Amino acid sequence: MDTHVTRQAAKARTDLTPPEAPSPGASRLGSFRLAGAALTIGTLAWAASIFVYGTDAQGMGGRIHDLTGLAFQLGVFCLLWVQTRTRAIGVSRGGVIGLRVEAVLLGVASVWSLLHGVLPDNLRDPAWLGFLDVFWPLSMFGMFVIGVKLAIAARWRGVLRWWPLVAETWAVATVPTYLVFGDPLANWVGGCHLVVGYALLGLLLARRPELAVADDDNGR
Repeated sequence: MDTHVTRQAAKARTDLTPPEAPSPGASRLGSFRLAGAALTIGTLAWAASIFVYGTDAQGMGGRIHDLTGLAFQLGVFCLLWVQTRTRAIGVSRGGVIGLRVEAVLLGVASVWSLLHGVLPDNLRDPAWLGFLDVFWPLSMFGMFVIGVKLAIAARWRGVLRWWPLVAETWAVATVPTYLVFGDPLANWVGGCHLVVGYALLGLLLARRPELAVADDDNGR
């Protein structure tokens, strides 16, 4: 009786299709989606505080207003990051420098929001903290300039080419309203503009991040 055992190697399966590899820009677009979601969440938080407490609230309401304003600023940082990654306002050195300058302005304004929201009352209004407060309107004006240049550069496409300009007219639309009409009308104008402008911009970016990628920038 033959005790030799013949072992046959298992045949490779040919009926299985390997999983499709993700496209080179898939993770990048996913990051842009998260950035858009962060902008929407931060904007809605700040708009809600404006509706509830106004912009000149004191005590705990004022602190909530400051900290939700910080949440909005962090969302704008996410937007600025996407604009930098996609070279949204142009590929020139001036475009790069402009976005970096805006990041500095927004960073200083964010420091003011944090400090004004958490410091004790007796430390919230020194001259140096008031100086930092100036960077709030400067940073918003900077975003308005970026919105104009982004529309002209036309590297973002479709609705994303134009909606940043809509969103970034917030200061242009609301500051005169505060000066002329004051509260509470200005609070409603400011809060509603945030929802229609920045919150919707974040949603558009989260839904259609590919519109933020220029044809010559795919896979970068």
